[in-house]
Amino acid sequence: MGEVHDVSLNDLEVDMPSGINLQSSGSQTATLISEKIYVIGGSDEGIFSESVRIFHKSTGEWVVPIVLGTKHVISKAHSSVLLNKERILVLERDAPTDDSIWFLEVDTPYVKEQRKKLGKEVVAWSKGLRGDSPVPIVISGPSGVGKGTLISKLMKEFPSTFGFSVSHTTRSPRCNEKNGVHYHFTDRSIMEKDIRDGKFLESASVHGNLYGTSIEAVEAVTDAGKRCILDIDVQGVRSVRASSLEAIFIFICPPSFEELEKRLRDRGTETEEQIQKRLRNARAELEQGRSSNLFDHILVNDDLEMCYANLKSILGLDMENGEARQHCTKSIVLPKGHLVLEMDQKVLIHGGTTEQGKPSNILYVLDASSLKGGAPGRTKGLNIYAIDSVEGGMGLNNL
Repeated sequence: MGEVHDVSLNDLEVDMPSGINLQSSGSQTATLISEKIYVIGGSDEGIFSESVRIFHKSTGEWVVPIVLGTKHVISKAHSSVLLNKERILVLERDAPTDDSIWFLEVDTPYVKEQRKKLGKEVVAWSKGLRGDSPVPIVISGPSGVGKGTLISKLMKEFPSTFGFSVSHTTRSPRCNEKNGVHYHFTDRSIMEKDIRDGKFLESASVHGNLYGTSIEAVEAVTDAGKRCILDIDVQGVRSVRASSLEAIFIFICPPSFEELEKRLRDRGTETEEQIQKRLRNARAELEQGRSSNLFDHILVNDDLEMCYANLKSILGLDMENGEARQHCTKSIVLPKGHLVLEMDQKVLIHGGTTEQGKPSNILYVLDASSLKGGAPGRTKGLNIYAIDSVEGGMGLNNL
């Protein structure tokens, strides 16, 4: 069982560098993992402006890591506790409800990959979400197979359930295009860095410009209470599969290649050269989509209404009436002087005093046994509930 009780640097028996004022009034917590001490929180005097530092006990040296993931500014009032030696749970006391639970990843697969790639110490912030929100839907298939029609039918029948993520691009806005609506328009250097940092699910270069789907853009749809739909090609699906995003992957294919060619020609909107190019791409996508393990479901769009009914069945819409589940948003009121413990993937917050100065009987339990996702996106699946430790007969020693 691990325990962190607002640990200050003075509480650690280590040789500290000289010239550092450890009596800073800024709240700091420290978590020991093997030979490293992860210090979270800055200094009011400005000696340390970074929110995260690492002290190596073996060398007596401070290291400022590269901080990836969701941008986060640590507050002066927080608590932290280690989970599985991979991530540190950070609870912000005075933050808004939807911004109070964070994870600092220190040795997760994503952090390990970035550490190897960059050759430096790396940590990553990930915002914690309570409960499970509906996973995104990735729909792929060759041009002319009817993906757009199926997605449009979903959006029309369930307008409050589904939403599209807004892609990023380095090209200039066209007439009437609005930033954040049609695309997130960004500089090439910024987007290239974000791609290297693993913040994009998929990206590609088209006619000299970069296009891509960021994890943050997908999470923004989820934050709005909707289920995100991604319409991407097979190559993009491979990238999404390799990411930390949990999703349902659906491949739409035609009843035959001849039927697909007929549909493309019946459009009457493309030249013969364009049709031949689409057919070449379609042949490759069909081969990859049917033969690989990229997709969870393969639907044949022979009859549109039947295919649409099958799609709704896969998504559980025939039983749930399209209602999107919301993650719980009840607040956590952390008592002053509280104690934070970790036991069997459950974080217990106990003790302290109420605003009236009386001892608090409330015991908060944060169940982290079913966490999903993580940096550079959100961490989901955190279950939180409160218990009156007196009325419920559940003293701390009983848990």
